[in-house]
Amino acid sequence: MSSSVSVRLGVDIGGTFTDVALEVGDKRYTAKGLTTARAPERGVFSILRAVIGEAGIEPGDIKLIIHGTTLATNALIERKGAKTALLTTEGFRDVVEIRHENRFEQYDLNIDLPPPLVPRRLRLPVRERIDAQGAVLVPLDDGSVTRAVDALAAQQVEAVAVGLLHSFTNPEHERRVGEAIARRLPHVAVTLSSDVSPEMREYERFSTACANAYLQPLMGSYIGKLERELTRAGFRCPMLLMTSGGGITTAETAIRFPVRLVESGPAGGAIFAACIARQHGLEQVVSFDMGGTTAKICFIDKAQPQTARLFEVARIYRFAKGSGLPLRIPVIEMVEIGAGGGSIASVDGLNRIVVGPASAGSEPVGSPLARGAMC
Repeated sequence: MSSSVSVRLGVDIGGTFTDVALEVGDKRYTAKGLTTARAPERGVFSILRAVIGEAGIEPGDIKLIIHGTTLATNALIERKGAKTALLTTEGFRDVVEIRHENRFEQYDLNIDLPPPLVPRRLRLPVRERIDAQGAVLVPLDDGSVTRAVDALAAQQVEAVAVGLLHSFTNPEHERRVGEAIARRLPHVAVTLSSDVSPEMREYERFSTACANAYLQPLMGSYIGKLERELTRAGFRCPMLLMTSGGGITTAETAIRFPVRLVESGPAGGAIFAACIARQHGLEQVVSFDMGGTTAKICFIDKAQPQTARLFEVARIYRFAKGSGLPLRIPVIEMVEIGAGGGSIASVDGLNRIVVGPASAGSEPVGSPLARGAMC
């Protein structure tokens, strides 16, 4: 094929379906198939082979692959991430549980708060203290770090978030703790809050770091396997992943900061909706994206999707601000709920029908949860 012909490939993996779009010059080819939940890369390649065969091209002809996915979002909503721990400043292990101490439903006596991604037994303190200007008030106690890391080894954790007070002004202590974990537990994923979200407000920063660590093993394994399979199959082009803010990033960065992929797939849908709005001269549009696990809605104003620096995922009370897990990352602003086309219906303790956040996914018949809870 002529090198002047533009050949681009788009891949989107959801909890239920995997979609592929291939652009060869001015021609477009699409294919859809079920997501292979246990190994998503297998479903991708099955569909890739079909669409490439239909277009009559070779893997080496493709110049660029753009990849979006809701795998990270679904893992957070369904709580299917890694066994994660948090090392934090002594006296602050309950920041992710206390939150801001405000109530999003003031008169609800039985209010439910989203449980932290890291249970209290895996939130371990280390002795140190840095003030808001970055000055060291209490030097890092290496003995407390050693004890905490030994406890993590005994618990066989898969990922660790390190969130120390005021580390956004001085990350030295966090980096030393991260190095200690890497030496003792080289196969455990480590996230420093000063790397993933170097901003003030410890609750949002700790929550973002915990989410990043929670997703690292899952997304790192998937992206790594997909890259290796692409190379083995003869793809020589770069693969870029869509971020929650609507931009793109390299696979290496995505593996290090998977929390930036939390709204990866839905962000692509919002950008496409904005593109259609511009083409039709529509300034104010509402886009709706129904997936198998989640449903998303986005307001398009002046043909541009709204953006934000902070958003919540996995809200317990639909549409209630403060009822989800805050993530401080650039994002296309949208409302997302854990109720998609494949969400499982069940009956709660008050005999009320509850839909989601668990989903039957691409294998509803084989899902033990689906067999026991569907009505």
